[in-house]
Amino acid sequence: MSEPRLSIIPGWIVTDPRLKGKDLQVLCMLGRNANTRHGWCRRSQVQLAKALDCSRSTVQAAINRLVDIGALERREVVSSSGRDSAHWYRVIYDSKVESSAFDAWDAEDEKEFDPTSDFGSDAPPAGIPAPPADPESAPPAGSGPAPINASTLTPPDKREERERERGSENQEEDPAVIERGFKRFFHGWKTAISDSEPDARRVWLMLSAEKRAKAEAKSADYQAAALSTGRKHLCSAATYLREERWEKLQETTAAAASAAPEAYSAYSRAGRGLLLAELMRPERYLQLTILEEVIVRDKPEKRDLIWRDKREKQGWPEAVRLIETTVQRRKFNVPQRIVDASQGFDKVKVGGEVWEAWKRLHHARCWPWLPAPDGLEWMQFPRLSPDIEDIDEACEHALSDFKNAIGMERDNDDAA
Repeated sequence: MSEPRLSIIPGWIVTDPRLKGKDLQVLCMLGRNANTRHGWCRRSQVQLAKALDCSRSTVQAAINRLVDIGALERREVVSSSGRDSAHWYRVIYDSKVESSAFDAWDAEDEKEFDPTSDFGSDAPPAGIPAPPADPESAPPAGSGPAPINASTLTPPDKREERERERGSENQEEDPAVIERGFKRFFHGWKTAISDSEPDARRVWLMLSAEKRAKAEAKSADYQAAALSTGRKHLCSAATYLREERWEKLQETTAAAASAAPEAYSAYSRAGRGLLLAELMRPERYLQLTILEEVIVRDKPEKRDLIWRDKREKQGWPEAVRLIETTVQRRKFNVPQRIVDASQGFDKVKVGGEVWEAWKRLHHARCWPWLPAPDGLEWMQFPRLSPDIEDIDEACEHALSDFKNAIGMERDNDDAA
């Protein structure tokens, strides 16, 4: 076969809420080559983008997220000629384990495998013959191999089930089961990457087994309901546990249903308004990579081109995300103040004089440009003043009016 039959990826990543867009597909593409002897594969982002029918920036953003999440390791490669080169990637199958988890597992293993302990005293451990019932010697062992009692050969789901049953029989919870339940819950919390894991673990250990089960089962539903009400920030995992917010899920869901905002694309008035608002924010601080510095040093005439490409793709990351979302035919929510301020936008003929003027404005500021799909005849932009004859000046003036209308001047002053 010309294509690999399998793609090997970590199971925990499949339900991770931090995944976006093409993330899982990119991981699967890299995982198809994970069965080499050293676990690394060298792949071109351009070829990955071609295989997944998306842009290179989409693949690059997916790889950056997978590295941040902890599902992928990357080693950059700089060629001797200074040209861009494919990087090395390795899929990471197991997330980092806290030392407290090993303490719990050590206690468990000592309890199960230490022959001097009282564990399993009612019957001899598997593989060890029972003592003879009388002074006579025991019958010889069979010719077949002794059964193996190795916990690592037991599937994880069966092992957890066995541990839960054992814990219920002893009326005492297994620390390893508690820790694994916490890991599942915490890794599923949307702000886990910046949240305090020790704080959340302390509250988790204070809850009863029943409450921990409810907290984990309703975690995803609570997060979705809370964010759908228009909130910009999610509470910490520790707060969710401490205040038992899963009990408020029904109330939160009802509020979300009544306050769910309408979704837009950047082809609409409101969507274009949000896109322009993100573009008018301060540009992200950028630096050339080592490879780019080498290229600029060797070919100074490419400096402006490299900087333009970098600014358009990375200078306003939220605007780039809105464009990619729209191109992928998905929608996003828009704050009501921007919806209201963009109601006066005009329809602009694609390819027309006003369209070209807005395109020149974006080019002059190194802003990413939203392309018009085939068949789209009109797009939305701020209304131009009929009193300004120069069309480029009119676009600048209309943009400034929109910025004032959504209060960005005030926001910038307050931020300073």
